[in-house]
Amino acid sequence: MQLGTRWNVGAEAPARLPLAVTDAVRDVEAELAKLDHLDTSSWRWTLTWLEAKPVVELDDGTVIRYNAETNTAMVTAVAE
Repeated sequence: MQLGTRWNVGAEAPARLPLAVTDAVRDVEAELAKLDHLDTSSWRWTLTWLEAKPVVELDDGTVIRYNAETNTAMVTAVAE
């Protein structure tokens, strides 16, 4: 595993991420924005590389994994 970078919720994701992952990050952030009671201003995403594939994790435990074969991203959200 190789550490990539961290960025704040709402900030631009790293350009080297596949579009499917960037889209998944935006989708998660859009869902979070609908929750008025939730303050995500201090939350950050962490990008790591596992076997040369990006894995993105939000501070709440939500994880986005990339499947290069299908060029898709899978979001695993934390159950509330």
